[in-house]
Amino acid sequence: MKQKLMEQSIRLFESKGFSETSIQDIVDALDATKGTFYYYFSSKEQLLMEIQSTYIDELLKKQREIMESSGDYKSKVIGVIRLLITEIEPNGRNANIFFRELRNLNEENQRLIKQKRKKFRFNLLDLLEKGIRDGEFRQDLNAGMVCFSILGMCNWSYSWFDPSGPVSAQELAEIYAETLLDGISAQGGKSG
Repeated sequence: MKQKLMEQSIRLFESKGFSETSIQDIVDALDATKGTFYYYFSSKEQLLMEIQSTYIDELLKKQREIMESSGDYKSKVIGVIRLLITEIEPNGRNANIFFRELRNLNEENQRLIKQKRKKFRFNLLDLLEKGIRDGEFRQDLNAGMVCFSILGMCNWSYSWFDPSGPVSAQELAEIYAETLLDGISAQGGKSG
């Protein structure tokens, strides 16, 4: 039932927004009672925190697996891009809530989630810096800005990408990886 409450809440938060969704709306959609809700969650905000934590913890776990896998830094960066894009289909709603509703957490919970977001970013930054250091990536790259570029490109996709559309998640991840790692110039390299 806890999972059902979370899934229904995600649907309602996505369509109506966190603030406009009441606990009554959530339990009515499941033909449950408020007592059922309060058995699992002390408040709507605690429910939102659980949604946020579950989402980022799973991403961090999968990112760690990519980072610890064998392979060069380029393949690991591509793996992180692929992770973020392929998560849209099974977890797109969660991602929308993750990005959109953070402001509805109290200050302490926001701090905890932001720390986990930073951890994800710093892990990616570490891959980029090691790739630069070991000569896989250009020495003149600003790793921090490249990191933000990757995250901005991938995270914004949650708001517009339709995995059932003409481009698959895998294809979009490859487009992003090629664009980022090879550039779009026919000659490649820095623009002059």
